[in-house]
Amino acid sequence: MPTYDYKCLDCGYTFEHFQRISEEHLTICPKCKGHIKRLIGAGSIPIFKGSGFYQTDYKKSANKPIENKSDTTGKEKK
Repeated sequence: MPTYDYKCLDCGYTFEHFQRISEEHLTICPKCKGHIKRLIGAGSIPIFKGSGFYQTDYKKSANKPIENKSDTTGKEKK
């Protein structure tokens, strides 16, 4: 069952109400008995926590094998 957010149009009181989707929306403010409006929420979105959910977790390793170069100037050692 989802939690809905409501806001009173008269006193500005905001509150949450846990109810079934099939139930009628609330229409009366519990604080001042004024008119209320159901707010559009973000809904239930997945929250990814922990490793394995980020792009950086799947990148190839930046540690490449280093070539063994004995001379960086291009001259051979004798």
